Amino acid sequence: MFRLWCKLFDDSRHLLKDTVIENGDPALNRTRKIFDGIRSACYEFDLGEPIWLDANIEAFRRHSKVRFNQDNFIEPINFSFLEIEVIEED
Repeated sequence: MFRLWCKLFDDSRHLLKDTVIENGDPALNRTRKIFDGIRSACYEFDLGEPIWLDANIEAFRRHSKVRFNQDNFIEPINFSFLEIEVIEED
């Protein structure tokens, strides 16, 4: 099972919302599961999908965890950052 933990934080780094997106489809590769998970979480949080910048890609490659702030969104956001983390991989 592949599980992606998505969290919204405010300026004080308090957790506002979180969700865990699961994907058990063995036909999908890791990248596809990540993008599908982000899409599902953003739908649940009523957000536009973030734009991946080079720094985000590098951080995610190193730690399987990344933060998206206002620079990653086209529309204004009412939180400090969105953090995604892979918590389980098949």
